[in-house]
Amino acid sequence: MLDSTVESVNSALKRARSGLQRRRPTAADREPPPAADSPPEQALVAKFVSAYESADLDALVALLTDDVFISMPPMPLEYEGRDVAARFCASIFGSGRRFDLVWTRANGQPAFGAYLRAPSPSGIRHGIGLLVLTLTGDRICAITRFDNSVLPWFGLPRSLPIR
Repeated sequence: MLDSTVESVNSALKRARSGLQRRRPTAADREPPPAADSPPEQALVAKFVSAYESADLDALVALLTDDVFISMPPMPLEYEGRDVAARFCASIFGSGRRFDLVWTRANGQPAFGAYLRAPSPSGIRHGIGLLVLTLTGDRICAITRFDNSVLPWFGLPRSLPIR
C-alpha cells in the first residue's frame, strides 16, 4: 500500500518514535505533583471538578499544561497539546452533555468516575468512564480515560440515582 519495504517502514517508525520521545518531557523534567491529599492537590482537583461539571471550557483549559496528553486506552485515540485538548473537550461539552464526577484514586493519582447527567425523567446518571489525572506542579499534564467497566474496581457504582 505504501510501496515501501517492511524494513523501511519499521525504520521510519523507529525514527518517529525516537523523535517523539525527545520532544515529550520526561517525569524528571517536570515539576513534581503536589502531595496526595495536600491543600495544593485538593485545590487543583476542586478547580478541575468545578470546570468539568459546569462545562467551563476556558477554566478547564487553564488547568492544563501546554503539552497535556489525553488518552483513552484501549482505544487508539490520543490528543496532545492544549489547543488539541481544548477542541476535544469542546466537542464533549458542545452537544450539551453534562457530567457529575465522583472522586477516587487510581495508582495514587486523583481519579473520578464520570457520570452522564440524564435528560430522561428517571434522572439516573450512568457511568461513562474513569478519568485519571496526572499532575505536575499546579497543572494537569495528562488525563487518561478508561471505559465504565473499571468503575467497580474503584468502588464506584455503574450508575447514580436521582439527586
